[in-house]
Amino acid sequence: MTASSTGLIATLSGRLGSFKLDLAFEAPARGVTALFGPSGCGKTTVLRCLAGLMQLNGRVGIAGDTWQDTSRGQFVPPHRREIGYVFQEASLFPHLSVKDNLLYGAKRSQATNASSAIGLDAIIDLLAIGHLIERSPTTLSGGERQRVALGRALLSRPRVLLMDEPLSALDRITKESILPYFERIVDTIDLPIVYVSHDVAEVARLARWVVLMRNGHVLRAGPAADVLGGLDGVLDGHLDEAGAVLSARIAAQHDDGLTELAFSGGALHLPRVEGAVGASVRCRVPAREVILATVEPKAISALNVLEVTVEEIRIGHGPGALVRLKCGNDHLLARLTQRSLHALGLEAGVACFAVIKSVAIARGDVGSALQAEHGPIRAPA
Repeated sequence: MTASSTGLIATLSGRLGSFKLDLAFEAPARGVTALFGPSGCGKTTVLRCLAGLMQLNGRVGIAGDTWQDTSRGQFVPPHRREIGYVFQEASLFPHLSVKDNLLYGAKRSQATNASSAIGLDAIIDLLAIGHLIERSPTTLSGGERQRVALGRALLSRPRVLLMDEPLSALDRITKESILPYFERIVDTIDLPIVYVSHDVAEVARLARWVVLMRNGHVLRAGPAADVLGGLDGVLDGHLDEAGAVLSARIAAQHDDGLTELAFSGGALHLPRVEGAVGASVRCRVPAREVILATVEPKAISALNVLEVTVEEIRIGHGPGALVRLKCGNDHLLARLTQRSLHALGLEAGVACFAVIKSVAIARGDVGSALQAEHGPIRAPA
């Protein structure tokens, strides 16, 4: 993937007190690039450098234009970078109505980016906020405020959208209700989005590209499925959050309330996933919910039994181990004890079966197909 001519490129280094940042990455020209890593690894610092709110040594550019190059003394100030910025808190103007908040960025924008030029009516429809436009921001819920903040950023016609943990202040249920709108934005707006998060479920649902960070450095960067499904994609001390990301489509909606998803490794049966047959979805399978067997299990309650091959094993510092499995053209992760690993004789190249309970995959781990049904939003003529 090359982003230097069409997407975003950043090479940054410097010290902030005792913290040292030294990294380089590229972001695709469309879709979400997630800066993913534990708190304190430098994610927000990078985002602020992209926005021009902070300056470290290095280079920042987009679509062939240079916003910063310290070796040449170049630095474009924030108000000329044509960015949209969504913070952890919505930061709406309390003295303006929702409609006036939405229009604030558009009225002051000097941007010429036609690819993200979407009108007010389209944004209102896209984010389903038509019933809110005359209200004061002080009367909105947290999820409603973030949808309005996202709409305001998009109406400024940015060349890149920067999002700094926009869902971190919301509870789990509110997150699940707002994520489909974020997915719809990702699917319909033609611009790069850099999304900061340490929530693996958010990243798995939204990101096309993941930049995995540790201590101010890039540990790995690449397609979301490759990075999150790799053994080094697990945050330090958070093995419980390990999991793989599958791209699938809805193959059938069964009368008993189950949805059948088809992917390269077979089929998954899950509790109802809303969407039309044929719609594309993402599914995150937590490693802790994958059971391995060397003989195909029979007469068990789990509906999902998949043929897999052990590809790689990483032994933990305690009694556990993490196993990377090849499943069709995709990968799964399984978390098990070293005792089970040895008892089953598992090593690279061994064929076995992955067993996954249907109810083990949470609703929040399946990307909504809502955006596929909504259809693309076109820029006005």
